Amino acid sequence: MSFSGMVKEELSRQVSTARHCRIAEIAALLSACGRMTADGILHFQTENYAVVRKYFTLLTKTFNIDTAIAIRESCQMKKGKVYFVEIADPAQIETVLQGTKLSVDKCSGETLYAGNGLVIQQSCCKRAFIRGAFLASGSISDPEKGYHFEIVCSDEQKAERLRELIRSFEIDAKIVMRKKSYVVYVKEGAQIVDMLAVMEANVALMNLENIRIVKEMRNTVNRKVNCETANINKTVNAAVKQTEDIRLIQEKMGFHNLNEGLAEIAELRLQYPEATLKELGMMLNPQVGKSGVNHRLRKLSQIADGLRVNEEELL
Repeated sequence: MSFSGMVKEELSRQVSTARHCRIAEIAALLSACGRMTADGILHFQTENYAVVRKYFTLLTKTFNIDTAIAIRESCQMKKGKVYFVEIADPAQIETVLQGTKLSVDKCSGETLYAGNGLVIQQSCCKRAFIRGAFLASGSISDPEKGYHFEIVCSDEQKAERLRELIRSFEIDAKIVMRKKSYVVYVKEGAQIVDMLAVMEANVALMNLENIRIVKEMRNTVNRKVNCETANINKTVNAAVKQTEDIRLIQEKMGFHNLNEGLAEIAELRLQYPEATLKELGMMLNPQVGKSGVNHRLRKLSQIADGLRVNEEELL
């Protein structure tokens, strides 16, 4: 099962003891997956069994409506099963719509809108509404691969309303249009953890945090290794260049023409090509610091460059 599927499975098994929170969650589920048919039936449809099971449970516990979950094969490219719940009794439909404060779009006659803010006045109800919206049309990427949380809305009005709710928990949700849908999304890992906390997906939250910790440790180790590798390469390249310069000086003019300090460091560098500047300095008598060793080696490099220039002029 995908990480997103595990989150939904966890959320689908949570049923609030507070009736007002159950109503808020039903409102979100119907707003995303529900519609009024031309025959006047309240129709709820999803491809996720965990979601339809949650909707069925909420209906039963909240409104004491006795209905059934129906199943049929998806017509779209053999995607699997489609689960739906239908309420045909006008009185029961009225009970649900009045309880959730959902309104039917006057233009289409089908789309349901949670336009009334009464069902999401309390913080716990806002959490329940967001939880229902995610169950109905949300997804979260595998945190091993990246961080992305999103909820797809059918129109801009629903997306703006959902973003407003999410931002009330100080989470920076954004909206992007994808084809004909509006997607409310969160990209930053820490804020996705906050989203799971808002929806009360505590098991998924701990799993995500564990993955984030491991990834951060891995990235820290990689950065240190890369930094150390770069320093080693830099040191090796510098030592190779210094050795070449010193051999040129030895060949063209000999160490006896150098002052005592330069001749001593030149001989040490040839003898210990892999030694660091600090190690070379400690071999001198008296000992010299890194900056002093570096100064002498730079002086040798200048002498070698001068010899190369002279050779070119003679040619």
